[in-house]
Amino acid sequence: MPTRRAFNRSLLAIGGLLTMTPAVRAEDLIQTGSISTVAPQSAAAAKLATRTEVVIGRNEVPMIAPGSIEAMDGAIAIYEEIVAGGGWQPLPVQKLTKGSKGAAVVALRQRLVVENYLPFDTLSGPNAGLFDDELTETVRAFQINHGVLPSGTVAEKTMAALNVTAEERLNALRENLPRVQIYAVGLGNRSILVNIPGTQLESVENGRVYSRHNVVAGKLERPSPTLISKVSDINFNPYWKVPASIVEKDIVPRYLEDPSYLEANRIRVFDGVDGPEIDPQSIDWYATPPDRYFFRQDPGDINSLGLVKINFPNPHMVYMHDTPHRELFGQNVRFESSGCIRVDGVRTLVNWVINGQDGFDDTQYEMVTASQENYELPILEGPEVRFMYLTAWATEDGRVNFRPDIYGLDGTGFILGQPEPKVL
Repeated sequence: MPTRRAFNRSLLAIGGLLTMTPAVRAEDLIQTGSISTVAPQSAAAAKLATRTEVVIGRNEVPMIAPGSIEAMDGAIAIYEEIVAGGGWQPLPVQKLTKGSKGAAVVALRQRLVVENYLPFDTLSGPNAGLFDDELTETVRAFQINHGVLPSGTVAEKTMAALNVTAEERLNALRENLPRVQIYAVGLGNRSILVNIPGTQLESVENGRVYSRHNVVAGKLERPSPTLISKVSDINFNPYWKVPASIVEKDIVPRYLEDPSYLEANRIRVFDGVDGPEIDPQSIDWYATPPDRYFFRQDPGDINSLGLVKINFPNPHMVYMHDTPHRELFGQNVRFESSGCIRVDGVRTLVNWVINGQDGFDDTQYEMVTASQENYELPILEGPEVRFMYLTAWATEDGRVNFRPDIYGLDGTGFILGQPEPKVL
């Protein structure tokens, strides 16, 4: 079981890593994975706490690993000790940044000492009342662990995370321990981990993260399910077989507003899956149930699934896929899908999944997708897939992470399955 001192050293080590990356400008809520690279690549990336990238070689630990259960047990023990000691005091709402001085800075240090982000002797040093470089990097470590853009500045969202009580953090860890115990089973050497509250995906190989991807997950009213599965095949230039629920809620209403909508989006209507094509203008849509006809979108750049999708058996009929709406990956709150997971940098992930099978390489990927012809590639040794609902988790390097309970599932015993939609 990790000691508080060992836990503190791990947090300080993360702070040391952060000193090697440029500061990021503004603060915002971000749903992320466990370890982030914060150096911006572009104006859009500068607004995000993470970016989609290959990280193999950096020895970064994944969200879930064989040692996760032990890490969770250790984190729970630490937070039990914090709670038994009285927790931490709420901070006054005040913006603090590098160079700030005074009692509010001392209070911030005290808050971070209690949660083991800083050693106790920082309170008696000459800079106790100064927001210096050390405190800036510590705040950035805290922000990454709590899903806030690591600007090093304490503003509204960071203050809100700091003022969540120790009891609430302990309860979140306890709530997520059964989830970790289930999600960690049978991961194998290669796995794809999707944390829905974090809207981030990790491809993991031999216990280390290969690549990290921002994702778009299900809307509150159409939540993504959690599941355990294994990749079965890759579908290039996919047809989008539109679910009846989307036909009812989205497709037909848009067609009734704009009769050119179906043609413009290359969506065809058929009398059953294998039936003849039907002229949509010949149908009384006001009197026809949405599941009476089969809707299918042809492959192409505007296909809702993009250029590729990753399939795996599951009862929820969901999958991971590309998207023509890549601008959504530039947002920090990414709950915009109807349940499936849209993946930024999906080409990297697909090539990693295929892993050179049958000589398939990046050149072939380019040729197949450019053809705009539907092509299905069975995957012989597919990686494990986990769609997870983690609002708190501890990693093997001693970090404890928290994310918002976006679907309101904490306290319900939820682990696997389809969450109920949230009424907006």
